[in-house]
Amino acid sequence: MKAPLTSKGAVRLREELDRLKSVERPKVIEAIAEARAHGDLKENAEYHAAREQQGFIEGRIKELEYTLSHAQIIDIASLNAGSRVVFGATVDLADVDTDEKVTYTIVGDLESDLKQRMISISSPVSRALIGKHEGDTITIDAPSGQREYEIIAVRYVP
Repeated sequence: MKAPLTSKGAVRLREELDRLKSVERPKVIEAIAEARAHGDLKENAEYHAAREQQGFIEGRIKELEYTLSHAQIIDIASLNAGSRVVFGATVDLADVDTDEKVTYTIVGDLESDLKQRMISISSPVSRALIGKHEGDTITIDAPSGQREYEIIAVRYVP
């Protein structure tokens, strides 16, 4: 099964991949060559640090290439789900008890970032929201107990 990825998320991952290949990889190769020139590699901390960094970069490049080649890229602008919550939706919620408002965008696992209010499609909140409509109420099991939210608005922002 292909993992869902928004077109915005795919662009961000491609940019990271390009940066790693064109900037970071050459930089670390140069650092390794420079460290080798210092002589004895057994006690050369710069060499070992550069090799470790190279391993990290190569691993991340492989991970990004795999992700992009196995992702199902979904263009949110082409979705026409109306007020129903589906992958890619930006959802405004209001806590039923406190009237506190919060906004989340449902994205793929690899592009989720709670600081930016982008939650993974596999998160409990997303699972509770998928298929619901504006005006519906959902219940989420939070660490502090169950919380009820009303779906105020559903929109699809490209």
